[in-house]
Amino acid sequence: MELYTNWHTWPQAEPQLRALLPAATCDEVAKAVEFATGCHGDQRRPTGAPYLEHLLEALEVLVRGAGVTDPGVLCAAVLHDVVEDTPCTQADVRREFGDRVADLVGWVTIPETDGDRKAAKEGYLKGLRAAPADAILVKLADRASNVQTLRNLDPARQREYYAQTVTYIMPLAASRNWFATWYASWQEEHRDLE
Repeated sequence: MELYTNWHTWPQAEPQLRALLPAATCDEVAKAVEFATGCHGDQRRPTGAPYLEHLLEALEVLVRGAGVTDPGVLCAAVLHDVVEDTPCTQADVRREFGDRVADLVGWVTIPETDGDRKAAKEGYLKGLRAAPADAILVKLADRASNVQTLRNLDPARQREYYAQTVTYIMPLAASRNWFATWYASWQEEHRDLE
């Protein structure tokens, strides 16, 4: 299983991205990175890593792994957590990046709930089956970023996240050749979590 953990900062990622994609696409992605950085600020992931690393990993999965070049999908990957994890709204994303990117971000945002967060997340994961193909690409990249370092989580969380991924995410990857192969390889390396 290949890991996509090389792009830790934008100055590190940008030259590689510019070697792989048209300048206009890179400029759009740079704008999304700047926006996401402003929204997430000094936020850290549960592993302690800066939030931007996760966003750049999702971008790296799409570009270096799956070969995605669509600027809207790439921007949405960079912005996929701004509505869920910061004060930013979907309207803010729409104003800065347009309807398509805002809609993709909306599809991969877990709705707020005052009740059972676990049940809300499960409902959201089930609902992804109805998502547009481009939103599924963003979600597959997001989850690939999260699960490639699954062993960094506590054991109980590893099992829960593994089960969610196998149940809800891998079926979404099945018809997308690169993602299907990557997730199958990932599953094989984590079978002990079944």
